[in-house]
Amino acid sequence: MRHLKAGRRLGRTTEHRTAMLRNLVTSLLEHERLETTRPKAKEARQLADALITLAKRGDLHARRQALAIVRTKKAMAKLFGDYRERYQNRAGGYTRIIPVGLRRGDGAALSILELVDHPEKLPKAKKKKAASTD
Repeated sequence: MRHLKAGRRLGRTTEHRTAMLRNLVTSLLEHERLETTRPKAKEARQLADALITLAKRGDLHARRQALAIVRTKKAMAKLFGDYRERYQNRAGGYTRIIPVGLRRGDGAALSILELVDHPEKLPKAKKKKAASTD
């Protein structure tokens, strides 16, 4: 029986699962959004929210705990710099999961996992051609 055994196995060994979740969270912190299957997104969301909470604490022990999960210096810099300031007044819920649809090959449910309150990158406005007065 699986009483009190939380978390999804995702059809992988423990080492593979932890490595995959670390990679997903690192990519999320670097790019602020990613597309993956819904179960993976739900598991990565828990880890990402915990890391942002550690960043808000900001002491040396929190940095070392986050470094055990995050794989790149770029993601660590964003986590303890930009995201720490951005989410300082938010009490949780730093990520959102948006359902996208089904993957064409195997029918897996896809979702977008993204950080909330990220600055939108608006497309550049098209320049209007000046009307020629001939």
